[in-house]
Amino acid sequence: MSAREFETIIVEKRGQVDWVTLNRPEALNAITFQMIQELHDYFDSLFSDSSVRIVVLKGAGRGFCAGMDLHRKDRGKEGDMLSFPFGGGFGVQGALADVYIKMRRCPQPIISLVKGPACGGGFAFVLASDIRIAGESARMNAAFIRIGLSACDMGVSYFLPRLVGVSVASELMLTGRFINAQRSLATGLVSEVVPDDDLEDAAQSYIDDMLNASPLGLRLTKEGLQAAVDATSLQAAMMVENRNQRLCFYDPNFHEGRQAFLEKRKPNFAPPAPI
Repeated sequence: MSAREFETIIVEKRGQVDWVTLNRPEALNAITFQMIQELHDYFDSLFSDSSVRIVVLKGAGRGFCAGMDLHRKDRGKEGDMLSFPFGGGFGVQGALADVYIKMRRCPQPIISLVKGPACGGGFAFVLASDIRIAGESARMNAAFIRIGLSACDMGVSYFLPRLVGVSVASELMLTGRFINAQRSLATGLVSEVVPDDDLEDAAQSYIDDMLNASPLGLRLTKEGLQAAVDATSLQAAMMVENRNQRLCFYDPNFHEGRQAFLEKRKPNFAPPAPI
């Protein structure tokens, strides 16, 4: 599925950066079966697309994502909650869960720009990203527990304690309380808080810095960091570091990066090789 065929998301290519917008503003970008399918198709395409180096994820209108759309009943051609056409036997539950796995599996860093509500599965999109920037209106929560479900859903029980610690994660997940922008900053959940209208400008500084890294170095840093978070020991983490660093040593861009450092200039890295 190409970008022009998407209906619930918009993919705008700005050079080596994909700006992805969840595009159901009339419903605060709530997740539908079609959106799940389109996000699968998009993130699948990234794994072998070396032309895309960074992804920026945001919501259309006044919100980021209100979670699963409980008001719609997309039956018929898209299936119902129990007979979804993919999802590893878990129907829509497994299908949506796989989107977050693909977000972590894709080698491109993901920046989330959060304004307004980011609830339930929308909160999980934020948590599964690599860098999070909040607008002043941002309000996030593990909404699942407020509708009779467990708050341990869509990777939240994995991501949230690693980002804010077990104590704050327990509070948010056991109560379903919202965390606002300023507290998100204080707990380390987001990197910074800016006025809603400045979110894209704020993202640009991170994009510029990451584009100054070599394509291979950037991809292997995301991979290595993810492996280190779950490493069983320091030695296990260093094994991944050693492997990735050796790969970078043999990349022609390493020579250019070293020369640029010695000559006190900006490196002129070669574009990433096709995968």
